[in-house]
Amino acid sequence: MVLEKMLACFRGPKLRRQLTSDEGPGKVYQANLVEATGDKFISVIRFCMSFTYWTSPVVLTVLYRRGYFSSEGLISIGKFAFSISVIYTVAYITRGFGRYSNADYLTFLSVLSAAQKSLTQQNKKMLARYDFEFWAWPVDWRMGENGEVKKIHQQISKPKLTEFNISNLPQRILGYLAVHTFGRRMLYPGATALINSLVGPVLSQNRASLIEEKQGKRAKLLSADGNEIDVLFVDRRHSGNPSGKTLVVCCEGNAGFYEIGCTVTPLEGGYSVLGWNHPGFSGSTGIPLPSQEQNAVDAVMQYAINSLGFTPDNIAGFAWSIGGYTASWVAMNYPDLKYIVIDATFDDIVPLAQARMPEYFENFVEFTVRSYLNLDIAEQLIRYSGPVLLIRRTRDEMITTKSDPTGVKLYSNRGNYLLIKLLQHRYPCIVDDSTLTVLADWLARLKSQQEDLWQTHEVDEDECLAKIRSYIRSNSDTFPCNIGEGYSEEEKKKMTLYLASRYMVDFDSTHCNPLPASFFKTPWTPDSEDQPKFL
Repeated sequence: MVLEKMLACFRGPKLRRQLTSDEGPGKVYQANLVEATGDKFISVIRFCMSFTYWTSPVVLTVLYRRGYFSSEGLISIGKFAFSISVIYTVAYITRGFGRYSNADYLTFLSVLSAAQKSLTQQNKKMLARYDFEFWAWPVDWRMGENGEVKKIHQQISKPKLTEFNISNLPQRILGYLAVHTFGRRMLYPGATALINSLVGPVLSQNRASLIEEKQGKRAKLLSADGNEIDVLFVDRRHSGNPSGKTLVVCCEGNAGFYEIGCTVTPLEGGYSVLGWNHPGFSGSTGIPLPSQEQNAVDAVMQYAINSLGFTPDNIAGFAWSIGGYTASWVAMNYPDLKYIVIDATFDDIVPLAQARMPEYFENFVEFTVRSYLNLDIAEQLIRYSGPVLLIRRTRDEMITTKSDPTGVKLYSNRGNYLLIKLLQHRYPCIVDDSTLTVLADWLARLKSQQEDLWQTHEVDEDECLAKIRSYIRSNSDTFPCNIGEGYSEEEKKKMTLYLASRYMVDFDSTHCNPLPASFFKTPWTPDSEDQPKFL
């Protein structure tokens, strides 16, 4: 029994805090000196190993130039690795003895052990009092556990340039190496040990606030590809606020976590909220590659429907930045989704990647991204026919491709292109070659300047709305919508500006500031009771 408990202390997870419960107030777990010392050495070694792997091309180049790939050099490397292994082993044992002498940790271990053996409601309630390394948390729900709700199972087709042939084999190999060393870590820095180490204490503190103050419930989902997905659910269905009947599934940015990310916006609005972390972020396992991202958000949706009891028509998608990829994938595959709100998001990752690399790498960047990290948000979003609201940040420094000493250039914001592609698909007879110029002019302006263009073309909001409603009554409300056949060029320009004002709103901000709750609202539809006014 003693040996078994000792081994459990060696192998157990790091305990961070005990949360507020019926048993008493919350408190930060206080490790004794022995445990804290051992844990510090382990953390530093793990971080250095992860950082070395991330920068392996540079490290290997430096070692080669300094002659470490000779027989003598390899012996030196071996000695160094052996020394680190000894230090790590000693630290591991030291930490275990420290935990064994800590009564709080032993109490936690008994609760964890009971939950891992049988995850009853009582055991889960007891376990939820603790915040600890999530790998030890037992799985709450598995993909397919309650059957799968019908969805479309759509995927966008792969570009022809990525088709395999002998001539592009060297490029394919180099691209794979680039993606799996530094590429995906640049695209998703939140999956790196560096970011996770830096934000870990903040995540723990904010997660505690969500659980203690918002009555959030944390859970572990097992996706179809075996990844463990860290989620947190705040239930507002019985709050008395009508917004609480709608569940908002939040899709975070490339360095965002549900503890400190966009979940704050719908929470302030009184909605029920389901936050989740990308594969490799915080408590989630895996790598944030497109296929794993899709499987993760699919598991989140199925959990919301099969376990939490929401129907797709009472679920809304909310995305910030690169989260637009998973949110648009959900919209594409769950056509009954209530609506989707997308903040500070781009149309396609390729132009952004090319803008940040030397020009002579342009073709290589396109081939590599299309082959391994093809985040084509616009192609997915246009396959969704429900209500959409795009939020553009007018000083967004992350998704613009042009800037100068005076600031970013609004016309180069890739959110503009997302709107253009969406309107071109939904209203092909309105947004065509004859109106693209006026739409581009509109998108290059701030609202005060847009008002001038609006008045120049004498846009009548009531008239435009009446035309759309009349078309729907006589035809249908499906997309693509052929309204505009037979319109004059000026009539199409008026309608283009009207539609642009309904599908996109501006937020005067840079990329990372939290979105005020007032911006999160049900997207426009022609049959909306409260029709917004541009002027």
